[in-house]
Amino acid sequence: MTSRKADLLITDGIVVTMDAEGTCIEGGGVAIVNSRIAAVGTATAMKQWTAPHVIDARGGIILPGLINTHTHAAMTCFRGLADDLPLMDWLQDHIFPAEARLDEKKVYRAALLACAEMIRSGTTTFCDMYLFEDAVARAASAAGVRAVVGEVLYDFPSPNYGELEHGFAYIEKMIEAWREDPLITVAVEPHSPYLCASDLLQRAAALARRHRIPLVIHVSETRSEADQMQQRYGHTPVGFLAEHGILSANLLACHCVVLSEEDFDLLEAHDVKVAHNPESNMKLASGIAPVPEMLRRGICVGLGTDGCASNNNLDMFLEMSTAAKLHKASTLDPTVLDAETVLRMATIDGARALGIESTTGSIEEGKAADIIVIDTRQPHLTPMYNPISHLVYAASGSDVSWTIVNGRVVMQDRRLCSLDVDKVMDDAMRIAEEIRSG
Repeated sequence: MTSRKADLLITDGIVVTMDAEGTCIEGGGVAIVNSRIAAVGTATAMKQWTAPHVIDARGGIILPGLINTHTHAAMTCFRGLADDLPLMDWLQDHIFPAEARLDEKKVYRAALLACAEMIRSGTTTFCDMYLFEDAVARAASAAGVRAVVGEVLYDFPSPNYGELEHGFAYIEKMIEAWREDPLITVAVEPHSPYLCASDLLQRAAALARRHRIPLVIHVSETRSEADQMQQRYGHTPVGFLAEHGILSANLLACHCVVLSEEDFDLLEAHDVKVAHNPESNMKLASGIAPVPEMLRRGICVGLGTDGCASNNNLDMFLEMSTAAKLHKASTLDPTVLDAETVLRMATIDGARALGIESTTGSIEEGKAADIIVIDTRQPHLTPMYNPISHLVYAASGSDVSWTIVNGRVVMQDRRLCSLDVDKVMDDAMRIAEEIRSG
C-alpha cells in the first residue's frame, strides 16, 4: 500500500461526522492536509496515511467543532455585572451605560477572553454582534478561531462610530479589510426592528446583498417587544421586516421567541435562518422560542449562547443540554428536540445558518479542518451506549481535550496553544476594575 502524507492525523476515535447520512465511524480517524480534511475513515483505511503529528483520541469522540450562532464576545467583561433583571432594565440601566465606557482596546481584550473560553469548550466558530467589531475580528484571528463578525447598527449614535453614516463606512472598511481572510467573515448587523428605522434596515439589507454576506438582527426576543412593534407599526417584528423587504435567505434572526402563525409562514417562505438562545432567554425571562414548530416547518435553526452578561457562559455543550430538555418540558413531549437534532443545531445547521456550510459544520473531505476531540474516559461519560446522547446530555466543555481550527491545533490536551490564558484573564480583571470603579 502506497503511503500518503498528511500534516496531522487524528486516530482511534468515534468519528461523529454530522454529514447528511449521519455517519459515525467506530475506531476511525481523520487526515488533515494544510487546512483541509483530506480523508475520513476506519482505522484500516487510515493506515495508508502518515503524518509528523498524530493525535490519539484514545477511544474518545472526534466531532466537528461547535458553532455558536449568536453571541456578544466582548461582553465577557460584564459577566455577572447585572443579574436577575428584566431585559429592558438590564439593557438601559446597566449594559448600555457600561458599554459607553468601552473602547477598542477593552473590546479586543474581552474578546480574547471569550475566544479562550470558546476554544476550551469546543467552539470553533462564533457569530458576533457588538461594538468595535474590527477588534473582535482581530482577537478571533489572533486566537485562531473562525468568526462571523458585524458592527451593531442603531438609530442613535454608537460609542464606537458615532453617527450612523460613520457606522456604514466602518462596515464597508471591515468588509474590504477581511475579504480574503480564511477565518473571518464580515456580516451586516442592525440591532433590531425596535432600534432601527426602516430606511436603516433597508440600507443594511442592500449592503449585505451586494457583498453576498450574512445579515444578522435580533428579532422578537420578548412579548413586550412584539407588543411595542404591533402598537407602533401594526406589525409583528417579523411582519415589519417582511413589509420592508428585509426577509431573505441570508438573514439570521436571533431569538424569535414570540411568533405568530403568519410569522412562521414568513420565515419559512423566505428561508430565514434562526439563532436559538435558550439559556439567555430563560435567564432574562424572555420566554421559550417555538423551536419545535420552526423545525417542523423546515426552518433552519442554529444554537447560540448570547453574551456572557445574560447567560453567563459560552459553553455550547451546556446550551445543547438546556435546549433539548427545555423543549421537552415545555411541550410535555420527551421525543421533541432529540439529541441528534440538537447536535445538528450546534454543528452543521449552525453552519447553514451562517451561510458557511460548504466550509465547516461537518467532518467531510474537502471541508476546513474544524475538529474537536472529546475525552470520554471520564466517570460521567461511562458507560457509553450512544455517543450522540452523551454529547448532548452528559458531556460539558471541560471534556474537550483538543481543538483544531482550519487545520491548526489551538488547544492540546486542555492547554491553549494560541493564547496566553493567564495574561488574557489578568487583562479582563483590569477591565472589570475600571468598570467597577465607574
